[in-house]
Amino acid sequence: MKVSAQYAQEHFADILNAAESGEPVEIARPDKPTVKLVLTTPVAPAKPSGQRILGAGRGELRVPSEQEWRQMDKELERQMNDAPLMTSGEI
Repeated sequence: MKVSAQYAQEHFADILNAAESGEPVEIARPDKPTVKLVLTTPVAPAKPSGQRILGAGRGELRVPSEQEWRQMDKELERQMNDAPLMTSGEI
C-alpha cells in the first residue's frame, strides 16, 4: 500500500492495521524520501547455556530452578567432603 502523508495522518489507524497484518505500507511526501512501515518480529532473548561466569549477566536477575539449587548443593557438599581442609603448604 502506498499513501500520501496527508492520507496517513487522516487514516493512521487503518494504515497501522494494514502494517500489523503484514502488508508493507509506504508513505510518500513531496521531495522527501519514502517512509516504509513494516511489521517486525520480536527477538527472543538469548537463553543462557553452559557454565555461568561471574558478572556476565550484569543487570539481570535469574533465580535458579529447584534442580539447579540441588546440583549446586551437591557440588558444594562434594567439594567440602572430598577435598582436604588444608594442603601441605598451608598453615
